[in-house]
Amino acid sequence: MAMTADDLLRISRYVMPTLPAQPSTLGFLFGTRHGVDAFCLDTHALWQAGMFQRLLVSGGPTGGNPHPEALVIAERLLQLGIPESILILEPAATNTGENVLLGRAKVAETIGLERIDSLLVIGKVCAMRRYLMTLARHWPEPRVSAHPVNYFGLPTERWHEHDEFRARVLGEFGKIPGYIEQGFLREIATLGAYPDVARAP
Repeated sequence: MAMTADDLLRISRYVMPTLPAQPSTLGFLFGTRHGVDAFCLDTHALWQAGMFQRLLVSGGPTGGNPHPEALVIAERLLQLGIPESILILEPAATNTGENVLLGRAKVAETIGLERIDSLLVIGKVCAMRRYLMTLARHWPEPRVSAHPVNYFGLPTERWHEHDEFRARVLGEFGKIPGYIEQGFLREIATLGAYPDVARAP
């Protein structure tokens, strides 16, 4: 049975929740190989607006590329004018769980977890729910807000019209229940329950 417009809306609200950015002690940029410039431009604008004091960038060698995502992103951020002194780089993580666990450990080692009362999550719009649920599982103490980066070239509400955007959102939606069962994620009740929708054939 094909998904209805209501199904698409419910999936969108679940996978891409709105959690408006708030000034935070730490920005947490989840590494990526897609849309790097869009991520860096958005992050630079957030820094200029005073939205974070320090910035954790986490991402290791992925997709067969030996250059860690964190270092590629940091190089571009420095070019844009973000001071090196605010950066905390975690260049080993190869998945979202490692982003959080290794990133949290790097923050503990460099400035101390007790100094972090709030996180501003910067990451792919299509993976935002998974980032937030991973933090809820492994680093639940700080207050969390989010800045999703949409690098697909069309508005988020039209995600189902773009082949890659649609594939990524539906992929996220499909794998979240298994990740919860395996203990990788923790559901966030305040952001709504997992919707029961028709699956695309």
